[in-house]
Amino acid sequence: MLDENLIATLEQSLRQTRNAQNRLVVRLREAEGEVEHLRLEISALENSAAQTEKAIDSLLVAMRAGSRPMNIGRTITIEDETPLLPYDDAAPRTYRPESSVHYLHQSRGGIPSISNNLEPISNRFSDRTITQACTLLLRESGGPLHVNELYNLLVAGGMRFKGNNPTISIAVSLNRNRRFRKVDPGTFDLVMREAIQAAS
Repeated sequence: MLDENLIATLEQSLRQTRNAQNRLVVRLREAEGEVEHLRLEISALENSAAQTEKAIDSLLVAMRAGSRPMNIGRTITIEDETPLLPYDDAAPRTYRPESSVHYLHQSRGGIPSISNNLEPISNRFSDRTITQACTLLLRESGGPLHVNELYNLLVAGGMRFKGNNPTISIAVSLNRNRRFRKVDPGTFDLVMREAIQAAS
C-alpha cells in the first residue's frame, strides 16, 4: 500500500514537471518568434536610417556648397594636449600648434566645416565612447558645439570612426542620450549647463 501511494505521488510530480516543461517550451517558441519579428523590424529601421543618412549627407553637402563659413568666432582649449588651428586657405595644408582651437560662431550663419586629412595629435579619446568624449569637450567649451566641430576635435583626440557618416553617428549618439540637448540644427549642449544656469 505504501509503495502504491509513493508511486502515485511520484507520477503526479512527474506530470506536473512535464506540464511545466511543456509550458516553457511553448513560451520559448513564442519568444523565438518575437525575436525573429524584432530582427525584421530592426533590419527595416536600419534601411530607413541608411536612406535618411544619405539624404542628410546630401543636404549637408549642398548647404556647405551654398554658404561659405564665417570666420573665427570663439575658442576652446583642449586640456593637456597641443591644440590645432583649422586650415588657413592661404597657407599650406598643415596644422600649426596654438594655445587654443578656434571655431566658427553659430549665430553668424555659418556651419563649421569638417577638416579634411585631419591627423590625431593625441590618444585622448581613443578609448572613450562618443558620448563620454563629447561630454568632456562640451564642458571645456563653455557653450554648445556643432557636430562638425565635435568631429574635428574627436579625430584630433584620437577617436576613429568606422562609418561613412561620422557626424551623423555623433548626432544620433547625442540625441539618444539624456545628458545632451539640441539647441540648434546639428548643435548640442549639456543639459547640466542649462540646469546650472537656471539655478544661478
